[in-house]
Amino acid sequence: MKKLIIICLMISLVACNRSKAPDVSSIKVELKVARFDQDFFRLDTNSLSDGLSGLQQKYPGFFNDYLMHILGLQPDSVMSEHSMERVALKQFLRDYRPVYDSAEVLYSNFDKWAEGIKKGLQHVKYYFPDYQLPNKVITYIGPMDAFFMTSYGLQGDVLTNAGIGIGLQLHLGQDFSFYQSEEGMTLYPKYISQTFTPGNIPVNSMKNIADDIFPQDRRAFSLIEQIVNSGRRYYLLELFLPGVDEASVFGYTPDQLKGAYSNEAVIWDFFLNNDLLNSSDQDVIKNYIGQSPKTQEFGESSPGNLGSFTGLQIVKKFMQKFPDVSPDSLMKIPAREVYERSKYKPKG
Repeated sequence: MKKLIIICLMISLVACNRSKAPDVSSIKVELKVARFDQDFFRLDTNSLSDGLSGLQQKYPGFFNDYLMHILGLQPDSVMSEHSMERVALKQFLRDYRPVYDSAEVLYSNFDKWAEGIKKGLQHVKYYFPDYQLPNKVITYIGPMDAFFMTSYGLQGDVLTNAGIGIGLQLHLGQDFSFYQSEEGMTLYPKYISQTFTPGNIPVNSMKNIADDIFPQDRRAFSLIEQIVNSGRRYYLLELFLPGVDEASVFGYTPDQLKGAYSNEAVIWDFFLNNDLLNSSDQDVIKNYIGQSPKTQEFGESSPGNLGSFTGLQIVKKFMQKFPDVSPDSLMKIPAREVYERSKYKPKG
């Protein structure tokens, strides 16, 4: 009977947590999928000028962004038939055909992933009704070394004026051959490439949206302020993606997330006992905030970014105490005030 009661309580708690996610089914979001990758790799290299002109007309905003900021080519030069830029473009089409073919196996139909992005955007609209949502998802194939930095770390996806750009070359599954090669592992160590999965497409998209709503403040803050600021960003992700597991949000493995929760009090005591919270030393801060393979002080199996993990717990504690604070207001409260009012003290 005691076991039954415990099980029932656990089920009730899970149900209660799930009920916190709002019903967004009535929020209308228009989201079109544009397969730039397919149109690009179907270009006839024997009549490339006509094909490129057609692409430019079909993707008036994204076409130039793709050439300039992803391929590193000047659009005007690419349109010139005998330019070196044209030669480079043809070479890219040849070299990356196998990558495109691999992406087609996974993403010949992108509807499933677009639906995940759409659900995220419905939650964005629920919490931030005045935010102008992107209305297009544009898939593309870029060079393997083409990535963008967000406040959460590097990724192959980007928010442009034309829509959300999804770099499929960095979503081919963590076991994709290039990621496992010497060159690939030099570019993207395992702790990064383990996030190069189809399931991270909605996650990365919402990271871009969160950064757009609240651009990263790059001023020098103390560690505790950085911890809270980062924690708030992960809290937004959990609001936007209530059905996505927390390990994916952090880029952890399930075991790493479990370990972080098991050692939550140990992590916090380490910050306190070493008088780190008020440190503004950027080298110290980088040890605990941002993508990294591990946190040296906690051993080889520990994940990086434990400061952000701690920050999320502080923000959750704050929101438990002050549930009427809106996400918009939460992001504007001074970080130190969020920490102090949370009364965060994990139990060991």
